[in-house]
Amino acid sequence: MVSDIAFFPGSNPDPDIDVEQGLEAPEGELHLRFFVASGMEFALPAVGIREVLEYAPDRINPMPNVSPLLLGTVNIRGRVVWVGDLGQFLGEPTPVSTDRSEVSIIAIEDQGLMLGLAVERIGVMMWLDPDPTKLKVSRSAPDSMSPFIRGEWHLEDGTSLKLLDQINILRSARWAT
Repeated sequence: MVSDIAFFPGSNPDPDIDVEQGLEAPEGELHLRFFVASGMEFALPAVGIREVLEYAPDRINPMPNVSPLLLGTVNIRGRVVWVGDLGQFLGEPTPVSTDRSEVSIIAIEDQGLMLGLAVERIGVMMWLDPDPTKLKVSRSAPDSMSPFIRGEWHLEDGTSLKLLDQINILRSARWAT
């Protein structure tokens, strides 16, 4: 019932229970972790992601005479959106697999411009500290990737996670070649 006092912020119907206990505000910003076909793991800030979708490969409409990095177009809520292979865009030799029932697509958007990034596998959402002083310069990234990487986290489990710059990816002239 909406008039129940428990629904109102700041109200505590049971004074024996400390509502604040155990609730911690997450630190950092929310990021989506994902993998390209080569197995390399990346992250994108959640604020730049419009949607995460799964499309059957036959629903990605191929287009003639476009960059080989582009798989085609999809319809996202009535809007025609180009889909590109993010791994190949970054210089990875292995293309995203389309021999499966669904392809994972991350739709990024900036100032009304949207692009779908086909990736091999979606990982988890994670709170990460985007502070530039906490990000390491990515020394392991090839030159083809470096303009699109903002930095790298070295996580406690020993993995390296590269933070991508979705605006540089979205606005890159590399999609046209």
